[in-house]
Order: sequence, then structure tokens, then C-alpha cells
Amino acid sequence: MRGVALALPRVTVLPSGSRGGPRAADFLPLKCDACEQIFCTDHIAYAQHDCTSAYKKDVQVPVCPLCNTPVPVRRGEMPDVVVGEHIDRDCKSDPAQRKRKIFTNKCLKPGCKQKEMMKVICDQCHKNYCLKHRHPLDHDCSGAGHPLSKAG
Repeated sequence: MRGVALALPRVTVLPSGSRGGPRAADFLPLKCDACEQIFCTDHIAYAQHDCTSAYKKDVQVPVCPLCNTPVPVRRGEMPDVVVGEHIDRDCKSDPAQRKRKIFTNKCLKPGCKQKEMMKVICDQCHKNYCLKHRHPLDHDCSGAGHPLSKAG
């Protein structure tokens, strides 16, 4: 048989110390789509080669451990960080809401978004204010009596 080329499978020998053993041979080298390193078929899975970039490609929807709600994660975001932010902001479970509701007394001065741990009620108008606006002159008090101070 002259002039006929025989197609043989390509053999790749992984370097010593790779996850495949001292010198593993593989007929089909595969490139990880996350970390872009080359592995044999036994180690191409993210978990098998402990891929540090797996979170970019391995799309899973984590579930909040407190309220059992799926928390959407965008590509490139760390699931642990996103679940932590969910617990701090949006979680409907009792422990998470108790943690957030420490500062619930909102200042009624227009434009102020400050919240205090306990109510600070004005003696004249009987409304709730933050420590900065607690004095009648500081919140343009509409109650009866003369304002006593003006804080800076």
C-alpha cells in the first residue's frame, strides 16, 4: 500500500506532577473551558481538577440556607458572596429580618434617611427624629412652645 496515509490517534503525554499521575497518556487531550488548561478525559470535569475558574462557567443556582429561596447568580460572581448579600438585604427568614430590624426608627425630617436604634421623640410635635434632628430648631418643629437650641 503505497501512498496511503494511516490516521493514528494523537497521543498526549501529560507532564510529571499533573493530576493524571506521573506520565499519563490520553488519546484525546481536552481543554477546560474555564481555566483553559489541558486535561485527560478522566480529569476534564471541574471537580476532578479542582478548577479555580469553575464558578465562571459552572452555572448553578444556590439556595438560601435560611429561607430556601433560589438566589440568582450572574456569570463571574461568587455564589457565596451573592447569597451573603441576599441574607443581608432580601432574605425573608426570621433570623435575617431580626438582624436587619435593629435600626428601624426612621427620621421624619424631609431628606434625612438616618435610622436610630430607639425612638427619639420631640417633646413639642411628638414625631420621631434622628439624633442630629432631635431638637425642635433642627427639624423646623411645628409643635407648640419655643425651640430651645440649634445644633450644627
